[in-house]
Amino acid sequence: MTLPRIACIHSGSEKAKRSYADLDGYYEFVPPEQCDVIVALGGDGMMLHTIHNTLPLGKPIFGMNCGTVGFLMNDYRLEDLPERIAAAQAIHLSPLTMEAQMEDGSEERGIAFNEVAVTRHSGQSANLRIRVDGIDRLDKFVGDGLIVSTAAGSTAYNLSAHGPVIPLESNLIALTPVSPFRPRRWKGALLPHTANVTMENLDPGKRPLAATADFKEVFGVLSITISEDSTTSVTLLFDPDRSLQERVIDEQFAV
Repeated sequence: MTLPRIACIHSGSEKAKRSYADLDGYYEFVPPEQCDVIVALGGDGMMLHTIHNTLPLGKPIFGMNCGTVGFLMNDYRLEDLPERIAAAQAIHLSPLTMEAQMEDGSEERGIAFNEVAVTRHSGQSANLRIRVDGIDRLDKFVGDGLIVSTAAGSTAYNLSAHGPVIPLESNLIALTPVSPFRPRRWKGALLPHTANVTMENLDPGKRPLAATADFKEVFGVLSITISEDSTTSVTLLFDPDRSLQERVIDEQFAV
């Protein structure tokens, strides 16, 4: 068996640094630009940072949990790393893109593998018009904000806002309200992954908005369009007995 060339990066936490030192004494690592696969040590935040920072390299990523939740990570283990990588199940994820028109006339762009969140940036509620594929669906939403989530990100902020957990093979995205006031009983919507979602700030003078695409945050949003970027993808590797699909299904039965 030809062993993969492995690059290893860590989050900087004490646990991740200790784990890196142990692995570095056991395996011969190469720089990310020369590798076949990137091993990321940390938690889910580290995995997201790794995805964004190494996306231009097009390398698959095998995460090992040295953080807290580790939903996107495999269990940490020193032994058999090349064999685990060779046997891993590959998952291909495409991000959402946001295109935001700002109050100063500029345009901000970003990508998100978890979610794009549009939230109030003042003490007053957000007032938003929601349009999906060019059709007005809600003339006025009043609340703290809205989340557009990928299936992979549906167990993160989306779930904490009582949004649905989405199986990876469903080809759906979630539009989830955050603390809705009007319509009071609206619980959000499941949309095709090809949908274009546009949100318009109805009162930018009194009710400013912020938007966040994973880690990129912008302020002073007039309108924002969110859609899937099917031309971009990242490959994540998971141990066969802890596949991401199984974790997403299992999360629906968590108590």
